[in-house]
Amino acid sequence: MTSHFPVIPTIPHCLANGVHASTTSRTKRSIDILGALVGLGIVLLMVVPVAIAIRRDGPGPIFYSQIRCGLKGKPFRIWKFRTMVADAEHLKATVQNQAQGLIFKNEADPRITRVGKFLRRTSLDEFPQFWNVLIGEMSLVGTRPPTLDEVAHYQPRHWRRLQVKPGITGEWQARGRSSIQDFEAIVALDLHYQSRWSIAYDLSLIMTTIFSVLQRKGAC
Repeated sequence: MTSHFPVIPTIPHCLANGVHASTTSRTKRSIDILGALVGLGIVLLMVVPVAIAIRRDGPGPIFYSQIRCGLKGKPFRIWKFRTMVADAEHLKATVQNQAQGLIFKNEADPRITRVGKFLRRTSLDEFPQFWNVLIGEMSLVGTRPPTLDEVAHYQPRHWRRLQVKPGITGEWQARGRSSIQDFEAIVALDLHYQSRWSIAYDLSLIMTTIFSVLQRKGAC
């Protein structure tokens, strides 16, 4: 099936020519593939009970997909287990945005289902993204994948965060998860990740994320 993506703004010259070292690292890619295979194995084990829980909680699809911007602004379709009611996008205008800047968050978002709250607290809703990692659209560790609406309002500084692949986790997830509600703070964390990147640093962020998820720090 061929996917047709909306057109994103013109990519700045700095992104057209520059690449971050992490995007060409064979070791990082090998870790991504290994981690994705393990993650997808877990998805296979839990997809049936999760699917049953989602369907019993209300009508709608099991999976949720959305167009996000990846490396150099290239659009791709991200996958998650659905955590909101089926017509969540149409209801977005009725929900107050508690975040600052080019992101949307509400700690008590009424569109989130009962099962969805559990999936988000445990980060199980993110597991289908291991498919995005396996096919090379994402990495285990990277920057937060922005929406097309966000990128349409980017300033030059914001575009720098697209010099690496988006990640299932990253500085924003390991350090604060959902407690970070300022877009500029997320940008700062993403740029900090780029400046400190190494294989060892990736592994440390993965471990920090696992501990944060287990302790439910910063979870919605």
